[in-house]
Amino acid sequence: MLVLLVLSTAGRAAAPKPNIIIINVDDLGWSDLGCYGSDYYETKHIDRLAREGVRFTKAYAAAAICSPTRAALLTGKYPARVGITDWIRAEFQGGVVPPSGKNPTEYVTQAGKSLKTPPNPLFMELAQMTSAEYLQKQGYATCHVGKWHLGPEQWYPTSQGFNINIAGSDLGQPPSYFDPYVNNNKGKSYNIPTLAPRKEGEFLTDRLGDEVVTFVQQHAGKPFFISWNPYAVHTPIQGKKEYIEKYRQKQGGNHKNPVYAALIQSLDDNVGKLVRCLDSLKLTQNTLLIFTSDNGGLLPITSNLPLRSGKGYPYEGGLRVPLIVKWPGVAKAGSLIDEPTISMDVFATVMDAAGVGKTSSDGLSLLPLLRNANQHFNRDLFWHFPHYRETDVVPYSIIRSGNYKLIKYYDGTKNELYNLAKDPTEKTNLYETSNKEANRLESSLSNWLKKVNAKIPENTTAKRQ
Repeated sequence: MLVLLVLSTAGRAAAPKPNIIIINVDDLGWSDLGCYGSDYYETKHIDRLAREGVRFTKAYAAAAICSPTRAALLTGKYPARVGITDWIRAEFQGGVVPPSGKNPTEYVTQAGKSLKTPPNPLFMELAQMTSAEYLQKQGYATCHVGKWHLGPEQWYPTSQGFNINIAGSDLGQPPSYFDPYVNNNKGKSYNIPTLAPRKEGEFLTDRLGDEVVTFVQQHAGKPFFISWNPYAVHTPIQGKKEYIEKYRQKQGGNHKNPVYAALIQSLDDNVGKLVRCLDSLKLTQNTLLIFTSDNGGLLPITSNLPLRSGKGYPYEGGLRVPLIVKWPGVAKAGSLIDEPTISMDVFATVMDAAGVGKTSSDGLSLLPLLRNANQHFNRDLFWHFPHYRETDVVPYSIIRSGNYKLIKYYDGTKNELYNLAKDPTEKTNLYETSNKEANRLESSLSNWLKKVNAKIPENTTAKRQ
């Protein structure tokens, strides 16, 4: 028995490290996939991932907008702790790093607004340890493909643990989805500085899919980590002509945008391309593949119904995202998990799967849930957005505790409390009728904001200490 035990332990110790691929789609709504209920968008390859893996029904992005969620996925920390709580402006949008090379610290005032709001960084500080940096130390070949949106050149992926950076820059959206990927709109010209044109008219999603497959083929002999961030399905909404025409002929319900549908189908095509590559190289069994999105779908381009609202807003349509995890032998095929999760859990899962020791992550590994869907996490989830956005988004913080969700506003707007189990569409505000729950959540939220040193909006007449 002792001999068998020793052999068994040695076998486990010698098990190869899994390959790890994260597909973090841009602006993909919770219901934008066939496996999440869409009968208009066609996503057969992503739906296959769900059948062969685990689908999470209550997965949340760390923020309702992109840069904060991307920072959370990479660091495993709440955006408020990292200090990135709004989207980072690219250079062509005026996001120029000052000569000091430091992020701004002065609070911002806006005409007609009652609050001074914290400045958003122009880049993610290099002191933040990323998943790629941890995995490099574990012997992984690391590759970033697609959208970065966490700062200009000095803060590109290759300064944050990635051996290779393909198409990652300060851009939050592609200039165009068609090669040479240039935008000359309104007198401004910009391109993707880290992606050389290859074939005029080539679709960007196809190009990035090819780059991912090439990296897999070239690194099949050692563990690899790929962070694939398709610029899709962010604006500008563009698609292949044949797909657009196809969806114009198709009857839609909540979803009925043929160009957006074409963009989603190109994304799905390239997920299928990757899956076929893994199968052909016999890498599928030892590859952890995670598919998710950085925030909810953008209205009115898509619809997040039955969830309320969309990208940028504090409601479920802005925060809930698809999450599919496939890892043969670990994730039980076809399982559904209703446990609420958040972006930082992806980081924690990757660290756990790769055998990395303790980190400072705010997330929890999903591996226990993958092995036993009846497991539960006893925790609250939080969000913090201390900024104005568009014409109707004011600074807010959120806590989800059990079935209850509290939205706290800083400008005097009436707070909101919802029982998501009974009211998943957030129609009935219980804030003034459920004082006990409201007080409990407000206290927990206040404690968390202090814990992560969150920057809080101030009245325009107040003087900072």
